[in-house]
Amino acid sequence: MDYSYVFLILLLPALSFLVLGLAGMKMSHKVAGLIGTCSLAVVTVLCYYTAIKYFLIDGRDATGLFPTVTAFDFVWIKFSELLTFTIGFRLTPISVMMLIVISTVSFMVHIYSFGYMHGEKGFQRYYAFLSLFTMSMLGLVVATNIFQMYLFWELVGVSSYLLIGFYYPLHSAVAASKKAFIVTRFADLFFLIGILFYSFYVGTFSYDLTAMPELHQNVAGVAWVMPMALFLMFIGGAGKSAMFPLHIWLPDAMEGPTPVSALIHAATMVVAGVYLVASLFPLFVEFAPEALHWIAYIAAFTAFYAAAVACCQSDIKRVLAFSTISQIGFMLVALGVCLPGETSGVDNTVEYADVNGLGYMAGMYHLFTHAMFKACLFLGAGCIIHAVHSNEKMYMGGLRKYMPITHVTFLISCLAIAGIPFFSGFCSKDEILVACYNFSPVMGVIMSAIATMTAFYMFRLYYVIFWGKSYYETHKAEGAHQPHEAPLTMTVPLIVLSAITMLVGIFGTLHVFEFGEFVSANGIGFGTHINWAIAGTSTVLAILGICLATYMYKGEETPVADMLARRFPKLHQAAYRRFYLDEVWMFVTHKIIFRCISTPIAWFDRHVIDGTFNFMAWGANAAGETIRPWQSGDVRQYAVWFITGTVALTLVLLCI
Repeated sequence: MDYSYVFLILLLPALSFLVLGLAGMKMSHKVAGLIGTCSLAVVTVLCYYTAIKYFLIDGRDATGLFPTVTAFDFVWIKFSELLTFTIGFRLTPISVMMLIVISTVSFMVHIYSFGYMHGEKGFQRYYAFLSLFTMSMLGLVVATNIFQMYLFWELVGVSSYLLIGFYYPLHSAVAASKKAFIVTRFADLFFLIGILFYSFYVGTFSYDLTAMPELHQNVAGVAWVMPMALFLMFIGGAGKSAMFPLHIWLPDAMEGPTPVSALIHAATMVVAGVYLVASLFPLFVEFAPEALHWIAYIAAFTAFYAAAVACCQSDIKRVLAFSTISQIGFMLVALGVCLPGETSGVDNTVEYADVNGLGYMAGMYHLFTHAMFKACLFLGAGCIIHAVHSNEKMYMGGLRKYMPITHVTFLISCLAIAGIPFFSGFCSKDEILVACYNFSPVMGVIMSAIATMTAFYMFRLYYVIFWGKSYYETHKAEGAHQPHEAPLTMTVPLIVLSAITMLVGIFGTLHVFEFGEFVSANGIGFGTHINWAIAGTSTVLAILGICLATYMYKGEETPVADMLARRFPKLHQAAYRRFYLDEVWMFVTHKIIFRCISTPIAWFDRHVIDGTFNFMAWGANAAGETIRPWQSGDVRQYAVWFITGTVALTLVLLCI
């Protein structure tokens, strides 16, 4: 299996970043955009070729599984035979799938940005940052060890900071970029601590301990280490994937350009936490199965919270942001409900082969499908914002007549996320629900309710944008700008992504989730049949959610929705204000952390630490000033002191 070419997948976007970053301002917008887009086009071709070669040409090994292939892995820093920092390129079913997701969405965003960012100041800088982000995310998913993942993990954070704050003259964009950076860095601290615990006690940075049975003895004596280390790493993933209560950065990150939202906050960066848990899944199953359950509980609550908030937002990008948080919750719930089988052995250890891998398959499958239709939704939102020059729904309405391509592609993506059959969301989300019901009927009911809420708030958004009262038609006498369809550079990516959504949906529905076999973990088994009872029930619930949204929001007037907002003003306002979680964080940081912790520490630093060193410096200076007259340069004075000292020393010696 020759994969010697894969280094180009990381090298090309890195070179694009360097060229555009160093010489971009000397280029025209068109040249800079072509350099970034063409490099991503080549990377996309290489990623697709790698996927075809890995899945279809080389295929499964003698055991019937897709092998783990390390294309290259060179030593960077070596502490011991096991504790070694290496940089490499690792191919597994989920990493190859992520190569497809990242390259496809990034390539579409590069094309889309030609139209959306046309004429923007800093166009070359924008494409340089896109290349840096893409390289960082690709390096993260192909990492051969946890420490390499952490290196690229931090590069992803830096890239997101730069892209969210692209409009740096705007105070809101600067504040949003700092908020995203600080929150994710706070979470990454726990990730780093978890890595340090893991490497210190286990003795390696490797994902795979099955090939090194001697390392199990290192863990056996300190059973508490692995669960703690793995859960600390998950906290880092929770920060990147915006899980409660570390979700507060994602809605504000919508201040960045809309194509950035499609790339970072729909398909790549926010699923880094999901990919982290999936990569460490064998370790979770073997050493910390209870931690998986806690991940499921946290993710389920996050999914419900985000869906509730999305039902009341007026900014279309923030609706999609909270929808993303909710869908990431679905993916992590799917990973968390992979039930261990019957315990075996006298010590009640759980065998890895006994794990029900349906949730794992469904979670990874949903990661793929969600990336495509959510990127389409964000890019569609960008077309709408480009047409009406606002994110607020009050400036929209009736756009189906003016933006037919955006309307159709947006509708396809809404049907997909709602879980309607023959659309990609049905194929993945319903299998997540089956896994949840297998785990616990209560979990299944909760996630089914959240899926119904998803259908409701997405079609609320759809009807408000495309069927509501047209702002242009009611204000054209006042000089309102007439909406228009976006240029081809913006609509072609919408068509491509919606086509993928349709094709994957039809293939997945008709071929009984065979796609899931490609993204399943090695050695994890799962059923490949549709549970029609759950699939039928969830479809009915999705249709009910759509019907409710149709009843409340289709039309120029929304009397039912307005009546409910008046009847429950406090609940509506709380949901609109994100249940005041931002205010809670501000209180915790300013009133507790800053006032009760940071201020005393700062006082101690200024008065005790600085005072001690200042006193030492003053003492040294005072002593120097005291003896300074001794060095006057007067030879007669030196002679007097010399004779006096000699006489005194002689007398002392005589007395002794």
